Amino acid sequence: MQFKRNISLFVFGFFCIFLATPPPAVAVIEDVLDVIHVVKEVTVGILKAWDIVQETQIIKNIEFPLMREKQRKVLQRLKEMSRQIEQTEQKYAQNVALAVQSVSEFMSQNAPIMAKMTDIEDTMNRISSRFQQMQKYEAYKDKLESSTLVTFAEWTVSPNAYSVQHLMDRLHLILLGAEEKENTTINLLSMLGQTYEESTDQICHTQQSAQQFVYSLYTDIALTELKGYIMMEFSWMMLRLYGKGNFTQEAELMRMDYEKRTGRTLKLLREVMRRADRILWCCDPNKFIKGENYDEVTRLLQGYIENEVDLNTEETCRETCDFYQSTRSETCFKNLYCARQPRCTGKLYHCTFVDSDMWVCPASRNSARRYEYIEYENGRVLGQRSSCVRGTTKVDSWWRYLFWHCSYCFCLCDEISIKSDRYFNLRDTESNVENNRVVTGLRFKKHNRIFHLQIQEGEMLPRGAINRTSLTWKPIEDYQIFDRDVRNGRDYHTLSYESRSIDLDDIYTSDNSFVVVGVRFRIVGAHLNLEAKLAEFDFKTGKLISPEANSFWKSNDNTDVSGDRRQKINLIDPDMSTRTIVKSIPDSRHNQYIDFVNTNMNKDAAQSTVPFIDTQDVISNPPVPLSGLGIYHKGRTGYGGFLAPKIMTYDFTPHVRVPQTIN
Repeated sequence: MQFKRNISLFVFGFFCIFLATPPPAVAVIEDVLDVIHVVKEVTVGILKAWDIVQETQIIKNIEFPLMREKQRKVLQRLKEMSRQIEQTEQKYAQNVALAVQSVSEFMSQNAPIMAKMTDIEDTMNRISSRFQQMQKYEAYKDKLESSTLVTFAEWTVSPNAYSVQHLMDRLHLILLGAEEKENTTINLLSMLGQTYEESTDQICHTQQSAQQFVYSLYTDIALTELKGYIMMEFSWMMLRLYGKGNFTQEAELMRMDYEKRTGRTLKLLREVMRRADRILWCCDPNKFIKGENYDEVTRLLQGYIENEVDLNTEETCRETCDFYQSTRSETCFKNLYCARQPRCTGKLYHCTFVDSDMWVCPASRNSARRYEYIEYENGRVLGQRSSCVRGTTKVDSWWRYLFWHCSYCFCLCDEISIKSDRYFNLRDTESNVENNRVVTGLRFKKHNRIFHLQIQEGEMLPRGAINRTSLTWKPIEDYQIFDRDVRNGRDYHTLSYESRSIDLDDIYTSDNSFVVVGVRFRIVGAHLNLEAKLAEFDFKTGKLISPEANSFWKSNDNTDVSGDRRQKINLIDPDMSTRTIVKSIPDSRHNQYIDFVNTNMNKDAAQSTVPFIDTQDVISNPPVPLSGLGIYHKGRTGYGGFLAPKIMTYDFTPHVRVPQTIN
């Protein structure tokens, strides 16, 4: 009975006593991450297997058929536990593989760390290889000789450099270092997490936040240690079953070592996960394809050539181009060049004089651009000169009455037209909470010339898991700006010269009992402002708790003139976003904003509106609930960059329970 009591104390101590004062034992056990839950289940299974062995008296002449039956029962229990481990491994296989591959890629130049990773891989492979051998014994449990199992057991627990016990100690030492040099920042797991966080390409490749990456690595290690633990428990059972000794103290020491190692690892994991970033965003694609991985606001502010004589109702040329900072195209004097180009029917801003005479290369008729490039007689070129498919047009200024020069001005046209896609959806977009679905991903999508924030939704399962088979992109509302009962300012927002700012925010909650179930834009002053809807849920069951009653919209209400004032991001002489030869990087932070502006006059003849819109899927792998989301800007100096959504994965840190040693 003393032996069985010790096992019970181990299980209770390992899973029910934590650094903080715990809730009732059952709640503590269940309110943990999947891998820790599996460890608990397997440990309880081992306790039940020991019940079978405990009935056996340690005598050499015990009846052989009875021994065979107990052997068969023990191996059957082990088979059930092995199946649990295999199912968990399969569940996380892809995530672990991506994490390990990432380590190999971004750490390839760090010889010391790669040497440690090679040692870890070698050690884990040895443990897994022996575990597979034990699984073969499980498959042939009715045909095995007792000597085969005894030999395997003795080999497993022997106090030498080849035993499973030694391999587990070695794995722990490589990962965390010596116990007397305890440090939660100077260890392999912390270094890998920090380096991964700094390697933006890897985050985009794995689609895992830094916290998910750390947990994926831990999962692989924890399951390997669990395999070793099962093998040692099995070995002590077999040796006791076949009368090789009592082994009570040996098994107890083994459990104490396993408990101590696991407790130390979980303590470190909790701290590393607490510090790890949970933001996920998309890198630039290898090739930009409009309509597939990016899109544009078009003809919001666009370079436009107009003669001064057409910028006033009197058809005079008494001023200079700089005089006209806010005007319209009023006439088309004598049907000159004004009659040969699409007229700007909106307002004209910031006119300036470049040179008197020029050659204009018009864009194709179906393009949102007006000009491909403009070449002035003084040699200055606006845009990128290339072959002109439609042929260039000579445009010359002229003198009137020898006193007034009727100059062609270069202005910015703000024109609402069929070629101007400048609309953002203001309607709520929410997940199907009635079917326990939550937001798991985001992307911008242009539909009917309106930009929408489309959500990916998935069914939430116990302990923060998402049912992969349920993942879908919620269909976008199919409305158009000219539909009956659709209004500007209520259903959609129209960008204009006076209202073209978008706020860059991270909207999240620090209350870990809430997850994102909706998203929308609203108008605050003249800014597009993001809001997220958060609903309460139960981590253990994965169920939303009365989502209609226990939910709320959250936003950042600061403006550029009130509260904690927002800072503006200025794009300096931006070229088209897709012309960069290096990948964009995030350059904005929370509580900022950016204006949609025209591209630089020299680089692009001011023909495009930047930033462009990144329309790639922003999702995590594995899919998880979200604690928050945001809008950010990424780019490079001299380019317009991209606006894009980002997501914040759920914080699993509170569910990493750290055990205490029993006194």
